[in-house]
Amino acid sequence: MHSLDRELGMNRSIPRRDFLSGVGMAVVAGMLTRPLLSAVESGQNADYPPALTGMRGTHDGAWEVSHALAREGKTWRRPAKQTDDTYDLVVVGGGISGLSAAHFFSESAGKDAKILILDNHDDFGGHARRNEFVMNGRTIIGYGGSQSIQDPSNYSLESKRLLRRLRVNLNKFRKAFDTKLYHKYDLGQGVYFDKATYGRDYLMVAGDDEKPYQPYSKAPISAEAKEELTKLYNEVDFLPRLTNVEKIEFLKRTSYRTFLSEKVGIGEEVLNLFQQRSNSLWGVGIDAVSALDCLYMTVHYGGGFPGLASLDVNLSSEPEPNWLGTEPYIYHFPDGNASIARLLVREMIPDVASGNSMEDVVTSRFDYSQLDREGANVRLRLNSTVVKVTQLSNGQVEVTCVNGEKPSRVLAKRCILACYNRMIPSLCPELPESQKEALRYNVKVPLVYTNALIRNWTSFQKLGVRSVFCPAGYHHSVSLDFPVSLGDYSFSRSPEEPIILHLVRTPCASGSGISAREQHQIGRYDLLQTPFDKFEREIRAQLGGMLGGGGFDPARDIEAITVNRWPHGYSYEYNSLFDPNFAPEEFPHVKARRRFGSIAIANSDAGGYAYLDGAIDQAYRAVEELTEAE
Repeated sequence: MHSLDRELGMNRSIPRRDFLSGVGMAVVAGMLTRPLLSAVESGQNADYPPALTGMRGTHDGAWEVSHALAREGKTWRRPAKQTDDTYDLVVVGGGISGLSAAHFFSESAGKDAKILILDNHDDFGGHARRNEFVMNGRTIIGYGGSQSIQDPSNYSLESKRLLRRLRVNLNKFRKAFDTKLYHKYDLGQGVYFDKATYGRDYLMVAGDDEKPYQPYSKAPISAEAKEELTKLYNEVDFLPRLTNVEKIEFLKRTSYRTFLSEKVGIGEEVLNLFQQRSNSLWGVGIDAVSALDCLYMTVHYGGGFPGLASLDVNLSSEPEPNWLGTEPYIYHFPDGNASIARLLVREMIPDVASGNSMEDVVTSRFDYSQLDREGANVRLRLNSTVVKVTQLSNGQVEVTCVNGEKPSRVLAKRCILACYNRMIPSLCPELPESQKEALRYNVKVPLVYTNALIRNWTSFQKLGVRSVFCPAGYHHSVSLDFPVSLGDYSFSRSPEEPIILHLVRTPCASGSGISAREQHQIGRYDLLQTPFDKFEREIRAQLGGMLGGGGFDPARDIEAITVNRWPHGYSYEYNSLFDPNFAPEEFPHVKARRRFGSIAIANSDAGGYAYLDGAIDQAYRAVEELTEAE
């Protein structure tokens, strides 16, 4: 092993599920050190997906069949016999939208309705993924995907009603979310300049009383770059000759990077400082995000995209983007929206876990053996990839799925496709060509949510940061987890206690200027080619360089790593730089979701909106379409 790898701790015996991929357990057992071996011997994690570490999200084994179908045109023999029951409803996809669709249908059709939910992953919830770690007997919970309940007062009546039905009391988050914890330790935001890019490791921390450009005075950047930053942060209208309407139109059709370059006169060094600022929300850098969207972010959330607020643009005539938040960002379970998925599953399959509240679901250990129990009215079948959905002449729907290499088929009176839009043309080749074309328009955003469990956060306390932006980082942001204690679950109370670090990466063709959809495709390919050890090495190096000044040692302080890999992450939301100005009825997502006989389509893609309520609303619409068609 290289000496640098040893310094980073690559030889440490943290849980690494990737080691088990494709290797016989008897062989592996002889190679493992005791901490990992004990977890394998117990068999505990194998039966309980939330506790698995290493490469998660769309894990190996979850995507290969779909790719063989969609990319290679592989077909599977149709089983001669029907595998099990004829269902009232089969749902393809066990994410929030699929689970919500099953719930809404059960409410409408009655508790005796027979429902089968199929999902290709080894866990349910889709992007609403729960990560668990155990350290010194203490369970520490994090979110591996869908994050929070954003702006719930603006939810539709259907989404609000579902949350009430699940007994989610939003007022309880006001106490559960400790808004004062990080302020208590005077932790702010920072910018990390890494040695490989900037010549030395430097963590820049801005004080509240400083002008925005002042912290850069000690940063390892050139004098010219510092002068440009001073100019950029001064309150100057860089579009003085344009009217308000002209400014809006210009910003709508111009990337923020082009605005900085052509209108402010910013050079490559500073442009690259801001390139990844937009990645967390849009999955691409400032070369593929409009200056208007960046202006909305600046006006509503402050900072981040300098040079725009001083344009004095009146946005009152423009419809606000639906992603803008107006409420406090506190509506967060410790495992993110995985708790919503768990509440839905427990509501429909009560034997899976005890309890009846939003508090007890946080610490409930689900019994996965109850998900697909023979004779149950609602069954949730994991590790099952649907490869064909056929509308039959008698009105029924035949669904063929593959578990391992073995195909099976079931019949349903109705079917809801709550999977990714781009898979549907391969599943249902009989759909009209215009609908298949619309379904293919959605190119989901590749996304990585990495959770790293560390022994303590004293290094963050010493350095004065709670979240860090990394202009050239492999992960573009690193932050301490949301401080939420709910029910019997308690968040880290002091810097001496263990905590989860949340790291975000959105692979794309950064700085290329090509369309966002093209960048997402390139990023997805890159993501699927990246092994876990590459992630681990980058994580250790990044955290070591960033936090070393606070005493952090990646070889000593990292206890476990879970990489939630989502090659098909956020649903695509339209981009004014690259997409036409569609009429309402001509949006691809509207054309794509049309009912086809007894088959309806639900998912966040069907709403062109990558948020919890979007997934729920589309589930409700799909169920309504099927019931109204009867």
